[in-house]
Amino acid sequence: MALGPPPQLPDDLSELWPGPDEDLCWLAGNWRLLQRLDGHRTSLDDLLTAHLAASLVAETPPKHCLDLGCGIGSVLLFLAWRFPEARLVGVEAQDVSAGLAKRSLAWNGIGARAEIRVGDFRKPGVVETTFALVTGTPPYFPVGAGPESDRVQRAPCRFEHRGGIEAYCTAAAPRLAPGAPFVACEAWNQRERVEPAVRAAGLRLVRWREIVPRTGKEPLLCIFAMRRVDVAEPLLVEPPLVVRDEHGRRTEEFRSLRAAMGMPA
Repeated sequence: MALGPPPQLPDDLSELWPGPDEDLCWLAGNWRLLQRLDGHRTSLDDLLTAHLAASLVAETPPKHCLDLGCGIGSVLLFLAWRFPEARLVGVEAQDVSAGLAKRSLAWNGIGARAEIRVGDFRKPGVVETTFALVTGTPPYFPVGAGPESDRVQRAPCRFEHRGGIEAYCTAAAPRLAPGAPFVACEAWNQRERVEPAVRAAGLRLVRWREIVPRTGKEPLLCIFAMRRVDVAEPLLVEPPLVVRDEHGRRTEEFRSLRAAMGMPA
């Protein structure tokens, strides 16, 4: 039997069942995630961001969580599964992604404690309160850095149509409750942007880890956490996480990480 809280399926699934070009995928435990077949889909950076966030607050489970640019809601759902007493807010500007996220929340029966707000988190009034945990998985590439996909959702998920790590840090800073972490990720080849963005937002890095996709390869991602500058916590640089060994098999550490987030073996 899968760990974690079971989904609370609504009586009427007619509006939640996958439509054309959609599928319903396992996420955490017995929870499911709606995704488009031809659009943006959950990925490694979502899992790793959610895992680091959950690890940082495990001893004091957060009562309120915020996910900036939540997309189809995978980070939000991971955290809702991990912290069944938490209330959560996701902010997403793309109507298609927000619609999928709302349906996934309803499918898993957490609509009473989780919501999706459709809008640009950079604009005032979208989210005004503070949270015990804030997360975000920014797009990695400036507009013009390469060709953009014409498939639904994909271009704004990969290219910074509404800002990159700088915008996310700026938006997160005033929404952090005292001592709360903001956990995010960045492409490894964009890593030099992170520290200036953190400092400009009045935050400080407290955790840093590089993600190596396979033994012998250079890092692919950076996962990191920050807090307000009034929190005296030194930066901890963890050893790189290697996802797959030289034979292409998942490493023991990565398998353990997946299990901690309820992902199927």
